[in-house]
Amino acid sequence: MQQLATLWTSLDARRRVIVVLATAAMFTAVLSLARMASAPSLTLLYAGLESGPAGEVVSALEAQGATYQVRGGSIFVDSARRDELRMTLASEGLPTNSGKGYELLDTLSGFGTTSQMFDAAYWRAKEGELARTIVSHPAINMARVHLASGGSNPFQRDVTPTASVSISSDGGGITAKHARALRFLVASAVAGLTPDDVSIIDGQGGLIGAADEAPSNTADDRADVIRQKVERLLEARVGAGNAVVELSLDTITSTESIRERRIDPDSRVAISTDTEERSDTASDQGGGDVTVASNLPAGDAAGGDSSSSQASETRERVNYEVSETERQVTMAPGAIKRLTVAVLVNGTLDTGADGAEQFVPRSDEELGSLRELVASAVGFDETRGDVITLKTMQFEPAVPEGTAVQASLFDKLAIDVMSIIQAAVLAIVALVLGLFVVRPLLNSGPVEQALPQLSPPPRSDPAENMTPLTGEIDDGTFSPVGMTTLPNGEGLVDETQGGLLSLAEGEGQEDPVERLRNLIGERQEETVEILRSWLEGEEENA
Repeated sequence: MQQLATLWTSLDARRRVIVVLATAAMFTAVLSLARMASAPSLTLLYAGLESGPAGEVVSALEAQGATYQVRGGSIFVDSARRDELRMTLASEGLPTNSGKGYELLDTLSGFGTTSQMFDAAYWRAKEGELARTIVSHPAINMARVHLASGGSNPFQRDVTPTASVSISSDGGGITAKHARALRFLVASAVAGLTPDDVSIIDGQGGLIGAADEAPSNTADDRADVIRQKVERLLEARVGAGNAVVELSLDTITSTESIRERRIDPDSRVAISTDTEERSDTASDQGGGDVTVASNLPAGDAAGGDSSSSQASETRERVNYEVSETERQVTMAPGAIKRLTVAVLVNGTLDTGADGAEQFVPRSDEELGSLRELVASAVGFDETRGDVITLKTMQFEPAVPEGTAVQASLFDKLAIDVMSIIQAAVLAIVALVLGLFVVRPLLNSGPVEQALPQLSPPPRSDPAENMTPLTGEIDDGTFSPVGMTTLPNGEGLVDETQGGLLSLAEGEGQEDPVERLRNLIGERQEETVEILRSWLEGEEENA
C-alpha cells in the first residue's frame, strides 16, 4: 500500500485522470461480464400479439415468477422454460383471441333486448366465429371478418349480402388457392352469400385471388403442366433426377371455323319401294250389211269376222337415300397445333471385370415402353405432326456445393454460442485494459521520486578521490559521458534515463564489484526497482 501511495503521489494530474478512467473502464467490463454470465439466455415466446392478449400473457408470466422481457411487440422468456411456459399458458387459454364468438349472445337477456340489438349481436358473434376459424390455420396470425347484411326488413328487395376478410400472415403470404378456400368458407356460413361477393385482403392492403389475378391459360403454363406430368411418370421408373423433359407447345392464336359436307354414293340405302301393275282387254266383232233376212228370226243374216286383244303393264319405283356427312369445327385461340417432346434418360452403372463402374445405356425395349408412356401422357397425335424424341445418355454428376448440415457439439450440449462469444470478448477487453493501460501507467513516472533514497556507506576519508560504480565490470571501454555526479558525491545519475546507475566507492574500502554485490544482497527490493526502471527506460527509447 505504501508503494501504491508513493506511486500515486509521483504521478502528475493527467496520468492520474487516465489511471482513474482506465480503472473504471476495467471494472465496468468485469461487471458487464459477470452480469452477462449470470443473465439467462432469452428466446422468443410470442410475437405479433395485440395489446389485450399480450397483457394477459405478461400477467400470467408474472404470476408464475418467470423471467421475461418485452421487446417491441414480442415477448422473450428463458430458453430453458419456453416450451414449458407455452404449454402452461395454453392450458389457461392464453393467448386469447380478441374477437368473441357466440358467447356474446349469452350476455343478452330476454327482457329489454330489442330485435335490432339481437341482430347486431348475432352478426358480431358470427364474425368472431369466422375469425377464430380462419386464425386456426398456422399460416395466419390475425383475421378480421366484416359481414354486410340487409337485415330482416321485409320491405327490402334485391339486397345481396357481401363480406370482406382482412388477414395478416406470418410473412410468407397466402396463395390464391387458399384465398379461394376462405371465400367458400365465409360464403357457406352466411345464407345467401356467394363466394364472388367475398373479398380477401392481406396485410399489405392487396386483394388476393381477384378475377384479374387469375392465372392465364397460356401455352407456357400448359407446357409446364404437361412437362411435370411426364417427369413424374418417368422418375417413378428411372429414379429422381435421372430424367429431363423439355416440351414445346405450338397453339393456335386465331379463331378458325371449318364446315365440311361429304356425300358417299357407294353407301346408298333404299328407303321406299312403289310397284304399279296395269292390264287392258279388248274384243272386236266382224260387221256386214243389214238386210231383211237379218231381221227375220230364221233369216240368215250376213255374218262377219270378230277379234279380241289383251295388254298388261307393271311399274316399280325404288327410292334411295345417299349417305351424307356434315361437320362444322370451330378452333378457338389456345388449341394445340403441334406438340414436340424431348426426353433424356440417364443410363445405369455396372461394375466391370476390372472392378470399375461402367455406364450401361438402357435397352431399346425399355426405351420403347417409356416412349409409349410419354405418348399417352402428352396426348400424342401423329396426324397433327407431333414428335417425341427419347434418348438415353450418361448424365454428368452434379457436384454439391458447400457441406452437409450436421449437428455440432454445441447443439448437443445445449450451449449458447453467442453468449460464450460475448463473454470472451468482454474478458479480452478487460485483460487488455489491465495489461496495456493500467499497468504501464502505474509503473511510469519519475523514478527518482518513486525510489527510496539510498544512504551511502560510511567513508574513512572524504577528501580522498572516489571511484564511481557503473553497475558493470569495467573493461576499459566505458565512457562516463552524459553522467552527472550526485551532489553528495554518492554516484552518477543518467540524465536521459533518470535512474541511479552507480554508487560511490569510499576511500579505503573493498573492491567496488564486491561492494556492489553486498549492497545488492542487502537491498534487493531497491535493486529490483532500479533494474526495472532501466529496462522500461530502454524500451521507451527504442
